[in-house]
Amino acid sequence: MIVADRTVLILLAAGRSERFGALDKLEQDFLGQPLAFHVVTALEAVPFRDRIVVQNGTNLDFAARGYRVIHNEQPEIGMSNSVKLGVAAAQADGADAVLIALADMPRVTATHVYRLLDAASGPDAVVASSDGVKPCPPAIFGANRFETLLALEGDEGARAMVAGGKHVIAPEHELLDIDRPEDLERLRALR
Repeated sequence: MIVADRTVLILLAAGRSERFGALDKLEQDFLGQPLAFHVVTALEAVPFRDRIVVQNGTNLDFAARGYRVIHNEQPEIGMSNSVKLGVAAAQADGADAVLIALADMPRVTATHVYRLLDAASGPDAVVASSDGVKPCPPAIFGANRFETLLALEGDEGARAMVAGGKHVIAPEHELLDIDRPEDLERLRALR
């Protein structure tokens, strides 16, 4: 088990949202608050060592919610650049692990994150979420994986590492990723 107070949360909020259209999907209303703040609220009681958000192009004030803000000035490089920025900051902070989560996954729960932490063991850990079919974020990476994460390129992020890691099953609706307007409508229909 990796403990939360030795783990840095890295919330990725710097995607270009090309499939969503001209609107900032993270600012879209869902149940009276911005979409991105649902995962922020869900994880606020988890005692992470630090909370980092890597963002670009959103007007949301993550700092007011306790996050250290890192701006990704080159989101066109892909998700890997956001991952590298967050992991470099976590590594400098002396973290034993990072939990990488996406700001556009509003149904992630603290219970699921604790299950990921419980399944992780040691500095070589790679533990990802899964709906039982395919692995996805949120995912935990032990400190021995930081150098590999820092060497990522493009928009694939850590998919290959995640595919080969341990997977913790969660209900599909908890892992819903909002990429298109239809995804947001599907989310609103679930309530």
